[in-house]
Amino acid sequence: MAHRSAFDRFSANASRFTGHPGGFIAAVGLIAAWLITGPIFKFSDTWQLLINTTTIVTFLMVFLIQSTQNRDSEAMQLKLNEIIRAIEGAHVSMMDLEDLTLEELDAIRAEHVKLAEKAREDRRRGLPDTGQPDIGSGTRGGPKPTKR
Repeated sequence: MAHRSAFDRFSANASRFTGHPGGFIAAVGLIAAWLITGPIFKFSDTWQLLINTTTIVTFLMVFLIQSTQNRDSEAMQLKLNEIIRAIEGAHVSMMDLEDLTLEELDAIRAEHVKLAEKAREDRRRGLPDTGQPDIGSGTRGGPKPTKR
């Protein structure tokens, strides 16, 4: 297994901490402490500057969290692609759906909606709603693909 870069490790740890209830409680505690110290520092410019500094930290955290989310999303796509590749009868053309246009995704979604509606209709009539229906035809079964 390849070692992740220092930035990857840092962003993963920062995302884990900030996404944890303890991170939220720490942030609320810092803001509460800032509010409480307002009268002590007579609401000075320096006191106000402290909260503005947290805005910068928040801005930077967006990039750290996005980095982690991008890596996690890519890993999830690869895992799903492997499942599609490994299951006999699965449509391998589904492996790169994230690269399609919205119109192409809507067309595929519409086909799946039709299949789901037919399956619910079959189930209401006491028929099985399982199987491998063909995409586009709404029929169940069909020819089995050949082994790869």
